[in-house]
Amino acid sequence: MPIGFTSRHRPEFWLLALCALVAYLLWPGKLSPYRKTLDPAAVLVQVRALNELVTVKYSIQKVVGLKEKRALLGEESILLLVEGRVLAGVALNEISAHDIVMPSREEARIRLPTPRILENFLDEKSTKVWDRRITWWTPWVAADPDLEHKARLEALEQVRSAAVQMGILKDAQTNAERDIRAILQAFGISRVVFLPT
Repeated sequence: MPIGFTSRHRPEFWLLALCALVAYLLWPGKLSPYRKTLDPAAVLVQVRALNELVTVKYSIQKVVGLKEKRALLGEESILLLVEGRVLAGVALNEISAHDIVMPSREEARIRLPTPRILENFLDEKSTKVWDRRITWWTPWVAADPDLEHKARLEALEQVRSAAVQMGILKDAQTNAERDIRAILQAFGISRVVFLPT
């Protein structure tokens, strides 16, 4: 009698058995000895790979005025309408091995660097000179070619200060913790604790 496929030996059965084995090996539960885990060095690599993690962006509109005394009793003034962007986050490439502790395979304790402003710039499309003038009784005084540049530098500083006062650094810390927690939980670390800096 020729040997044939019984119900146990059909290719569909082996395919199903193979899928079940793969699912078992990759299942995040504790039953599988092959579940994906990270040690502190691997966590450090994963976190530092994010480099400078920008976690929040503020857009701030301001009217910035600047005046300069000119000649004897005259002055020159400029009024800028600006829209600035401030990006804040955490420089994760500064984390060292001492900043990551793993008491167990399911828990990681991480000390993040202090959040900071990573970028601050003006949106040129939304920034314009609203008004510029020299006092009428000093028409012989030439306009300062650097006054607009000085006003833009002042605007950048004001936009940055406004973002800090509005809480951008606190938001950057909160968002960085959320993002890193999500990344590590994807690797099976269910508890992520952030230590004070």
